[in-house]
Amino acid sequence: MRNPEKVLNSLTKHSNQTDYKFERLYRVLFNEKMYYRAYQKLSKKQGNNTNGSDGKNIDGMNIVEIKQLIQKLRDESYQPAPARRTYIPKKNGKMRPLGIPAFKDKLVQEVMRMILEAVYEDSFSYMSHGFRPAKSCHTALKYLQDNFIGAKWFIEGDIKGFFDNINHDVLIKILRERIKDERFIRLVRKFLNAGYIENWVFHRNYSGTPQGGIISPLLANIYLDKLDKYMMEYIGKFDKGKKRRRNPEHRKLEGRKRTVIKKLARETDMGNILMLQKEIKEIEKKRVQIPAADGMDSNYKRLKYVRYADDFLIGVIGSKEDCLRIKADIKTFLENKLKLELSDEKTLITHGNQSAKFLGFDVYIRKTNGAKRDKNGVLKRYFGNKVVLKVTTETIRKKLLALDAVEINTIYGKEIWKGIPRGYLSVNDDLEILDKYNSEIRGFYNYYSIANNSNVVNSFYTIMKQSMIKTFGQKYRIKGSKLKKKLRIGKEIGVRFKDSKGREKTRLFYHDGFKRKIDGCNIVDIDEMPKTKYTFVRTSLMDRLSACVCEYCGATSNLEMHHVRKLKDLKEKDAWARFMIARKRKTIAVCHNCHKLIHNGKL
Repeated sequence: MRNPEKVLNSLTKHSNQTDYKFERLYRVLFNEKMYYRAYQKLSKKQGNNTNGSDGKNIDGMNIVEIKQLIQKLRDESYQPAPARRTYIPKKNGKMRPLGIPAFKDKLVQEVMRMILEAVYEDSFSYMSHGFRPAKSCHTALKYLQDNFIGAKWFIEGDIKGFFDNINHDVLIKILRERIKDERFIRLVRKFLNAGYIENWVFHRNYSGTPQGGIISPLLANIYLDKLDKYMMEYIGKFDKGKKRRRNPEHRKLEGRKRTVIKKLARETDMGNILMLQKEIKEIEKKRVQIPAADGMDSNYKRLKYVRYADDFLIGVIGSKEDCLRIKADIKTFLENKLKLELSDEKTLITHGNQSAKFLGFDVYIRKTNGAKRDKNGVLKRYFGNKVVLKVTTETIRKKLLALDAVEINTIYGKEIWKGIPRGYLSVNDDLEILDKYNSEIRGFYNYYSIANNSNVVNSFYTIMKQSMIKTFGQKYRIKGSKLKKKLRIGKEIGVRFKDSKGREKTRLFYHDGFKRKIDGCNIVDIDEMPKTKYTFVRTSLMDRLSACVCEYCGATSNLEMHHVRKLKDLKEKDAWARFMIARKRKTIAVCHNCHKLIHNGKL
């Protein structure tokens, strides 16, 4: 068996060769070590402890099952099970459907994902940022900040029900452009058609990606890569002119300044010298308030594009008529080539000085004549035409409501926000409550760390602090000075607890403030020169399974891996639980007999 690292790096070598055809991909699925890698990755996610439609989860995984899975793939008798559909609440109060596949299907999909990523990743556009290695919402936003400078218009792209409307035939056709292995294509088709079970009734999928599928985001990227490539070609045709023509007023002032400087060089009278110096300063002040380039130059056009999953934003230096034509052309392309529909109502054309929406931020172009001197002391306009990312009060409002941490009342037409207790958290211990609030604040701060209006973000912290204090008050049924005394640790608030060794510890409520990331992340190398290299470390999980020695009783046999969600949920009265707690592991490799006794509560 070849090392997974060598296999994937071999595929990656040809990724950016668009005319290269990948053959014999299906045989990679026979490599047992690929499944070891997949299992190692999946084992870290708690969601894999949830039962799929076959009633099984990651618990009990063993090498024998992997071998059986590979054999079914060899003879093509493998058939994915339909996903189990459930629903989770959305921010707007509606319910989002969620598919939970069988774990064996997740394992196969993870191997397929690694293969497809190696085949496609380096060929993807640098303007695509969703569900990719070393890419994130922040890299998309940083690209926006760096490249949309001076945009006159924004086009907010919205594809109707993208993930549910991916055309299977179109997707297969796209895959066949690069993959010349019909067995692999047939396997992808099996997952596309696997369907889902809801209320014990089977539903077939006629479009869309697999429900809850690990390969779904990657398949979506492969699908929309066609849009990315189309936009790259479109940009090449749309862009016009090397640079804008000079602003006549700016040029006039520069000429006047040169004339005054020449006059100053010849002048000997101190009074006249001071007067001329004053005139130069006044000219400088006027000059920096006027753009050097003519913003109305019709011979200069630019188009910028960025995409995260199915959300995309276009920046245009041009006219509104240009924007209407771009929108119509994209709509036609999506309908004819990808069988998708662009929403006319939600695909908005917005002027640059007004806010467009992208990835939870309001985006607009700053119009200001503010200036500052450079390192040489020359006064320059630094702030005009820069992209501003703004987190709105409405965004914070929705987040707090989603967390059930705020009560909003309207008094004399003004909204009054008040933190409220989260009763469902009061059943947890003190440290869990504190950690819950701290993690939510850090997560919110981290995501919006590139926002330009940090003062608004602080209101989130204030309400969350109020909510946590009231949650503790509800738990202990105390308030006022008694509650403050209980939570007070020095000048801050927090909780006191004992660690596993019985030592007294304290943990404080988040008090580091909001730290704005001005520079963001360096995405130049990532975007301009994509080059994926796979490096793997040895999988301790599989080493333990391969040892064939039960970690509890010492019996020599084929082992099964027992998984638990959280170590803190284990009861120390159980001998096997004490074993796991002592080793700080959420897994234990045991023989079939020991595994059966654990689940029957007899060990």
